[in-house]
Amino acid sequence: APEVGSALSLQKSQNVLDKEEEKKTLIKKMMKWIQEEPLDSLTSSVRQQAMETLTQLSHSQPVLGLQERSELVNTCVKSVFSLPTVQAMQEKDQAKADALQILYCQTLNALQTLLNALFVEDPTPAGLKSILEPLGPWMNSGKAHERARAVKISVSVLNHALLTPPFLMSSGFPALGLLLGRLIIRIGDPDEEIGREALDGITILYTILELQKRARDKEETNKKELYESNKRFLGPYNPVSPCQNILRVIAEFGDFLGPQQVKDLLLAALEGLKGGSEARGKDSGEMMQLASEVTLSSVLEWYRHRALEVIPEIMHGIYVCLSHIQEPRAREVALLPVSLLASSFMTEVVVALLMCPLPLDSNGAEMWRQLILRKPSCDVRDLLDLLLTSLKEKPVTKKGRASIVPLAAASGLCELLSVNSCMGRVRRIYPQLLLALLIQVHYHIGLSLPGRVASRKDAKKDAQTPGFVPVRWVVKVVKTLLLKMGCSYEANFLEDQGGWELMGQAENHHRGVSLLARAMVHYSCQELCRILYLLIPLLERGDEKHKITATAFFVELLRMEQVRRIPEEYSLGRMAEGLSHRDPIMKVLSIRGLVILAQRTEKAAKVQALLPSMVKGLKSVDGLLVVEAVHNLKTIFKGQDRKLMDNSVYVDVLQILLPHFSDSREDVRSSSINLYGKVVQKLRSPRTPAVEEQLISTLVPLLLTMQEGNAKVSQKCVKTLFRCSCFMAWELPKKAYSQKPWDNQQQTVAKICKYLVDTHRDSAFTFLSQSLEYAKSPRASLRKSSVMFIGSLVPCMDSSMTEDRMNEVKAALENLRHDPEASVCICAAQAQDNILASCWRSSWPLPHGDAWVCDPATTHRWSPSCENLPTSHQRRSWIMQVLGSWKMSLKQ
Repeated sequence: APEVGSALSLQKSQNVLDKEEEKKTLIKKMMKWIQEEPLDSLTSSVRQQAMETLTQLSHSQPVLGLQERSELVNTCVKSVFSLPTVQAMQEKDQAKADALQILYCQTLNALQTLLNALFVEDPTPAGLKSILEPLGPWMNSGKAHERARAVKISVSVLNHALLTPPFLMSSGFPALGLLLGRLIIRIGDPDEEIGREALDGITILYTILELQKRARDKEETNKKELYESNKRFLGPYNPVSPCQNILRVIAEFGDFLGPQQVKDLLLAALEGLKGGSEARGKDSGEMMQLASEVTLSSVLEWYRHRALEVIPEIMHGIYVCLSHIQEPRAREVALLPVSLLASSFMTEVVVALLMCPLPLDSNGAEMWRQLILRKPSCDVRDLLDLLLTSLKEKPVTKKGRASIVPLAAASGLCELLSVNSCMGRVRRIYPQLLLALLIQVHYHIGLSLPGRVASRKDAKKDAQTPGFVPVRWVVKVVKTLLLKMGCSYEANFLEDQGGWELMGQAENHHRGVSLLARAMVHYSCQELCRILYLLIPLLERGDEKHKITATAFFVELLRMEQVRRIPEEYSLGRMAEGLSHRDPIMKVLSIRGLVILAQRTEKAAKVQALLPSMVKGLKSVDGLLVVEAVHNLKTIFKGQDRKLMDNSVYVDVLQILLPHFSDSREDVRSSSINLYGKVVQKLRSPRTPAVEEQLISTLVPLLLTMQEGNAKVSQKCVKTLFRCSCFMAWELPKKAYSQKPWDNQQQTVAKICKYLVDTHRDSAFTFLSQSLEYAKSPRASLRKSSVMFIGSLVPCMDSSMTEDRMNEVKAALENLRHDPEASVCICAAQAQDNILASCWRSSWPLPHGDAWVCDPATTHRWSPSCENLPTSHQRRSWIMQVLGSWKMSLKQ
């Protein structure tokens, strides 16, 4: 028995599935027939018959799902509603005018019957919504006959819902606000018949809601009597002033409107503004704008408090609608809810506007300006305070997620700055805004914008413009703020000095901020005192980026006379503490601050005492920062010739600068070499061993860097080498100061090496180590000059060379024979050859079994393959070997 029951159950399930598939197949077939019918003419009864068939299918099981029902309704509605007017079709085919009239009425009735049947299939709020929602766009059509059809069919479905027992509304009616809004707008339609029909539909809707309310209270009511009573209650249609009907309807529907219904009602009113007066005609467009305006203003006047929790959705809906509204007057009406809501709920509106897609397009920008341009406008002071609060947020949370709030606040502020009437309020918090924006610039460096979505209107523009870079936008807002506050000289100064670009770069942000502060001091900005006193507490707040920006600005303000009033712990004390900060930028900024303070007589002695600490803090610091710091320290050195008798500070500075001679950046190399020479000028006799050792260690770096092929850097090397020679009384060969390449001047290199070894024999191994280090340089010109130098230096060192040192030289030269640069390969082979010849002549103790130990005649003999060539074409064997090795390395 259980097995038979299971079999029967499976059979029933299979039958249900078969019926479902059969129904779906028939529905798709009917929909295909309907879609194939022409939209510009009614020539056959195919539509009518297909819809009648679909009506019969709706009575069978299973029931269609919501999505399938919506798709079916859309197909049928589009096919019927898209048809021209009956008169137009009759004029096109006058012979069949009467038949066409009958066919049209039958087709429209078939559609109406089908929609009623679909509702009976699922008599729930969701089922009713799935039928009425596809009709909504047609209610806002620019063609009167399409609007009339949509309203007529919608009212028919509502009337059927009223007469169908029972229509369950226990869960509420999710489409109430949208449907009510669309019908309310149609009351103001220029076609009186449409307006009358729409008001009748609203009466039916009101009756349905009343019935549901009485059903919950278990009251028995006659539907027809209630409908007639409500028709009198809502008043007769007034074709002269339909807005009176609109106001009455909105007032009486208050009991049925919750937050979601209010939102939908407002968005439906916005739909009526799409297309503008051009699509409907001037008079029609103006009437629809008036109806929308009355609806929006009255709903927000009476039910504003109910909209509080749905403000974000309302703002988003306005933003989306603005993309489809071009007519200026219509846009004004669409923006009306922004100012009306902001007058009561400014914080919520501002928070919603901060969620606008970035970068702000014309629609988002207009919404921001609406806050203060239209009445009732919000309090500008409170609005700016809200934006300032958002600008103080970090754009990246602890979990690493990016937030658009600060960037959106900066964008909103930029739009408000375009409204001259709020400039007085902006000036009140100008210092706070400026500093908050500068800190946001630092935060947004390298930060990408999460989830950017551009509007349709600006999509073409975005396709032609470069990618949106958040940090550049924030810099633009800083510039706009300065110009609006009358700081045009400061803004132009930064433009000329490249300060705006520096401000948006990670390694140069503090330099850009310093330039701005310096310009404001130079041009005596009126707000500097307020900024100064605001900065003092800011220096200890926030993270590293916050502190760097604040410190960079504060340091430049130390030039102001008002700094004398500040307690020393906030100026000199704070700068002294910064010397031991773990961030190199903070160290450099502190040095600059101390240098500025040293210009004051009362602070000079205390700053001089901190010189060793300043120099000590520059060890292991990036080259750009070192150059910047030493350049600032020069100011102190200038006034210390008599008082600073100890050369130790200068030696420390020279030790810090020397490693940066080989920096990959040209400006760092050039500046560090130049500063080195200027510091050497400050040295005084007697020469201490430390000074001598330091300057001797500079010889090889200067000589090799001079050969890198950069005229600017080479010139700095010549000057610095000359200053070192003057102080040390060196008598270098004259050609040591020449910037000409060593390529064909091996004797010059040998002469220089011989002088170095003879004069500074104890430093010979230092010279060799330095040249071997330069042989690893990524720049081919330095590798080549170092190899040539090694080839001449090693033979000058005589028997002082040890086996380990020779092995090191050999390994280095062997590697360089496979260098990707051909000239380096050749020079390495020449250096090997030169060292071999010198070894043979001097009988140096070379390593046992070394491949270099060979008969010099063998080393220098002509290649057998070249013996028969003319003398001018004969090549030495090592050159051929080098070129072969180089070619092999390129193939690999």
